[in-house]
Amino acid sequence: MELDKYDQALLNGEYGETKQKMMEILLALGKIYDAERFIEVKSVQVSGASFKTIGDAGLSWLNTLSGKAVVPAFLNPIGMPRDEWQNLGIADDFAKKQLEVNAAYSRLGIRLTCTCTPYYYSIVERGDHLAWSESSAVCYANSVLGARTNREGGPSALASALTGKTPYYGLHIVKNRFPQIEFHIDNPEAAKSWTNAHYGALGVIAGAIAGNKIPLFTEIRPNRDMLKSLGAAMAASGAVALFHVDEITPEARFPLFKQHIEEDKREVIEIGVAEVEELFGDLEADVVAIGCPHLSNDELKQVASLLEGKRVVMPVYIFVAADLKHGNEHYYNTIVRSGAKIVPDTCMVVSPIMDKAGVVMTNSGKAFTYLPGMCGATPLLGTLEECIRVGCGE
Repeated sequence: MELDKYDQALLNGEYGETKQKMMEILLALGKIYDAERFIEVKSVQVSGASFKTIGDAGLSWLNTLSGKAVVPAFLNPIGMPRDEWQNLGIADDFAKKQLEVNAAYSRLGIRLTCTCTPYYYSIVERGDHLAWSESSAVCYANSVLGARTNREGGPSALASALTGKTPYYGLHIVKNRFPQIEFHIDNPEAAKSWTNAHYGALGVIAGAIAGNKIPLFTEIRPNRDMLKSLGAAMAASGAVALFHVDEITPEARFPLFKQHIEEDKREVIEIGVAEVEELFGDLEADVVAIGCPHLSNDELKQVASLLEGKRVVMPVYIFVAADLKHGNEHYYNTIVRSGAKIVPDTCMVVSPIMDKAGVVMTNSGKAFTYLPGMCGATPLLGTLEECIRVGCGE
């Protein structure tokens, strides 16, 4: 690989042993993918933040590192809220380890945003090169914002945070961002009434078919929250890091893109509205969990509106970024008055809260995919309205 003076200095250890190790990680990654050079990144999102997922080995490794991030770097959800975790039944020994993980990342200059939706709290522009790692955040950044990032692992993202560099390969290169598989819906008129949960269900199906290919969807008109649900589910059921929706997502509107998709031959697969509806079950829920990925402002307002004047009759958890509270105190108060719990900083998948919770009703296709394997829970998919009705015993 071609190295500039800064790259070589990092590799020579002139910026310290940790940054030398980080550059070695990036160099090895670049060689695996035949990258010719490194590029600068505008921001980084680091996964491997929950003690539930990294364990003692990951924590020990973090404690061997030193140095500071040289670009804005954001932390993925951790295993519990930073404050008032005792109220959620988190074990003391888990909390102690999680706080050590938090301290290790903070020492390295990683911002404790503790969210899978960093795009709500940082400026990301079309064409920006990033090094993000959480699957749904990667998919959203590439697809909805038109930024460019590969799906980084925790160590490689951390390496980019400490060096400001990433290898130039994969989705950083325009020619690698064109669609490779095309999905049609058999009844586009019926899809006009779909909710976020339906787009999550569509993502569960499409992701399993696409694998790591780049899908193109036609004849659907999702808004941004729907696109978030679609991409998050495809990243979970498959390994989709970028998708396009004709006339909706930014790159799908460019003349060069349109020319390419008109001339290129792709496999075209039809997904039936009935297939999507079949994922919505009728089990009896033990717990309701919403916010995977973390809620947007609009989603928070909708939850508050649905809970206005009501009381929940079972555990109802609302997962959010801590920063969402700013300016939304009224909606927070409405939700809390209902008895539902707003849970910042963590996620139903990476927290012990949902471990063996029984039947967990959610409106998230991503959570629907991950809950069985990561939490030992049985998932039940429903719309947001259905989740709130069940949570309130209606």
